[in-house]
Amino acid sequence: MIINYHRRNNKLHNLQKNTSKQNHWLLFPFMLTLILVLSACGNSNTTVENTGGTSNTSNTTAATQAPTETSQEAESAETPAVKTVNTVKGDVEIPVHPKRIVAEEYLGSLIALDTIPIGAPGLTLENMYYKEALTGVTDTGAYGKMSPEKIIALNPDLIISGQAESYETLSKIAPTIIVPYGDLKDAHAELTYFGELLGKEQEAKNWLADYDKRIAEAKAKVDKVLPADATFSIMEDGGKSIWVYGDNFGRGGQPIYQALGRKPPTEVAAEIMEKQWAEISKEALTKYAGDYIILTSNNLTEADYKADSFWGNLPAVKNGHLYVWKEERSWYYDPIAVLTQTEELADWLINNK
Repeated sequence: MIINYHRRNNKLHNLQKNTSKQNHWLLFPFMLTLILVLSACGNSNTTVENTGGTSNTSNTTAATQAPTETSQEAESAETPAVKTVNTVKGDVEIPVHPKRIVAEEYLGSLIALDTIPIGAPGLTLENMYYKEALTGVTDTGAYGKMSPEKIIALNPDLIISGQAESYETLSKIAPTIIVPYGDLKDAHAELTYFGELLGKEQEAKNWLADYDKRIAEAKAKVDKVLPADATFSIMEDGGKSIWVYGDNFGRGGQPIYQALGRKPPTEVAAEIMEKQWAEISKEALTKYAGDYIILTSNNLTEADYKADSFWGNLPAVKNGHLYVWKEERSWYYDPIAVLTQTEELADWLINNK
């Protein structure tokens, strides 16, 4: 079925015209003749194309299932070809070749596939790893709270989001694909999924081939200088709170645990990898701190942590195995960011073994 992807939230009003009856009896023979002629012409068969569509909102299919599609055989300006994609919100019909994408999430994967959206949240537009590629992309509001009015003005033909709670609002603007955060576990899963979604499978394979080559080179360098059993902790210092993270929550988890194959301290590994994050106290630092610590802090430096009574007593800090970076560099976890972060952290590890 073909859907009108440019519908808006305004209701369509059916206009009806009342036809006045002619009661003059002298016109009856003429009207009767006209009716008989029209009836005879109406006996020929007519085929009507159904241009409406409905979406199945069953929650039985996971977003990570490879997009399956049923495309229209012909495509024209009036009736663009569509395909059906299985999502957490059921089957959704999207254009085979979307041209006006709003990306609430997964912006880095789109850029890796040479697909520049027309709109994205302001926070993702600040991503230092590909900011130069986003000239002209419209800010659609705060991350996680995109402005429907701004999106409507962009007239998108596809919206990509990671938040299921936004589906009802966004899907009234344009076909919306929801891929919950964390469902795509790594760069391979992410690029493969969006390559299939956008019909750019070969671009995804090419990008991942280069990614794998560079990651393997970085890992080999680190493995030469670091013991295989050296443990790593991914942390963030928020001042009043300290968090530890797993391998799929940004802050360096993807580069360290996935790309470089390093492990957290054995005692807390299962907890961290299952939950992906935990809030801890300073007193618990010794339990969660590994031989190396990758730490996000917007306010303090390595020197500050060495002078702190809690942090300064940790072996990683004493041995110069503390890497401190700001949120603007550690927060992002898309494939482009992960690749750059991996090479950056590998260089630091080689020089601080």
